[in-house]
Amino acid sequence: MKDIYILGIETSCDETSASIVKNGIEEIATVISSQIDIHKDYGGVVPEIASRHHVKNITMVLEECFEKANMKMDDIDAIAITYGPGLIGSLLIGLEAAKTLSFVYQKPLIPIHHIAGHIYANSLVKELEFPLLAVVVSGGHTELIEMTDHFKFHKLGGTLDDAIGECYDKVARVLGLEYPGGPKIDKLSAEGEPTYQLPVPLKDDSYNYSFSGLKSAVINLVHNEEQRGEDIRKADLAVSFQKASIEAITSKARKAIIDKNIKNVIVAGGVAASRALRKAMEDLTNELGVELSIPPMKYCTDNGAMIAAAGYYAYLEGRRADLNLNAKSQDTLN
Repeated sequence: MKDIYILGIETSCDETSASIVKNGIEEIATVISSQIDIHKDYGGVVPEIASRHHVKNITMVLEECFEKANMKMDDIDAIAITYGPGLIGSLLIGLEAAKTLSFVYQKPLIPIHHIAGHIYANSLVKELEFPLLAVVVSGGHTELIEMTDHFKFHKLGGTLDDAIGECYDKVARVLGLEYPGGPKIDKLSAEGEPTYQLPVPLKDDSYNYSFSGLKSAVINLVHNEEQRGEDIRKADLAVSFQKASIEAITSKARKAIIDKNIKNVIVAGGVAASRALRKAMEDLTNELGVELSIPPMKYCTDNGAMIAAAGYYAYLEGRRADLNLNAKSQDTLN
């Protein structure tokens, strides 16, 4: 069978990334231009600034990717692009670049849902084995997705309010930590003990999550301690928060694994970079005797490789888009 090379482009938030992946499993080259240092001064991503920097970076990122791979557009079989969900201005920059390349070089255009990309980042580590449960944890999403085959997604449940990554960022801000909050809390937690009592949110029989109450509990705790003139033990509060949030994630994952008789579990999204979550998921799957796949840190955050990997399987399925493809700030995974 002929090798298939997919160019993946990802610009859904504040990373401009392009990658070339062979046969959905072998990363040939990836380039990421991150805006973290720009947005941390604002405590979060500013959409207008993000889109302006995508305009500035997209051509350079694409050129560097091809130079790194020692390839040309003629070597590419198809172009995979994140069309949503995400920041609409950011999405449009990558989408227009992909559509232009598709038109000029007459290459198929493959639309990829951002969360599908995160899920398929795992295929860069090992082949996906079905049926599986995808535990999706990111700045904008917290979901449990059952998959019976490639691109057969069944959402079991999701967050009713804040996503876990969003909650991490808000709690980090309360603790006076820089954006992005997740890595900072994860690092600080290693220095503390879970001495603060925080509620594990939405302890029910559903597959849904809720993190707004946990966020509010942290805010109220900090306020009350300050009112009493007490110093906040930041490391202890960070690990207490992380313990409660991870227990919420793993308890619902446990229920889904048992209820659906799942034998393969993958973790996907930016929060999958959390050392504490990775350890908790390893402990859970070892206890239940199921297989676990978590991508390396470099594939957890937004990147073009995950879009190219997903693009390969979508290409085999015959998924195509024409030049009328538009960006969607919100979209259901299907």
